[in-house]
Amino acid sequence: MKSLIFVCLGNICRSPLAEGIAKKIAKEHGINIIIDSAGTGSWHIGEAPCEGSIKVAQMHGIDITSLRARQLTKEDVKKFDMIVVLDEKNLLHVKQMGAKQVEKLGCFAYECQDVPDPYFFDGFDGFLKVYKMIEVCVNNLFSVKLLNEEKL
Repeated sequence: MKSLIFVCLGNICRSPLAEGIAKKIAKEHGINIIIDSAGTGSWHIGEAPCEGSIKVAQMHGIDITSLRARQLTKEDVKKFDMIVVLDEKNLLHVKQMGAKQVEKLGCFAYECQDVPDPYFFDGFDGFLKVYKMIEVCVNNLFSVKLLNEEKL
């Protein structure tokens, strides 16, 4: 696998966290892979990740402040080897765009649960919980999909 994109709804909370975590893991393991993120919605295009996501990422040594929200395109669906969505609604949306290689991040742990939007939690604890869930899943994704490929 040479490229991976994480997709959530607005590309300001969950998918930028997944992108940041994945880039950190790839760097730590010397894996050469293109990693990006996008949203299915258009209303946050050009915006930085939300404050809660920036803060929780920084707490874990990850800087996502330079990322900017963008909308997933049909070109992305063709370009990326693997598309990883954060919830069921985004899975359906991405499949409607013609994606064939799409996975739900929660299927790499948590019995395929959706990774919830941190705004559905009360306060910053939601960002901490969502970060941990994403971190576990992204680590497992790399173990299953990427680290094994590098050993071939």
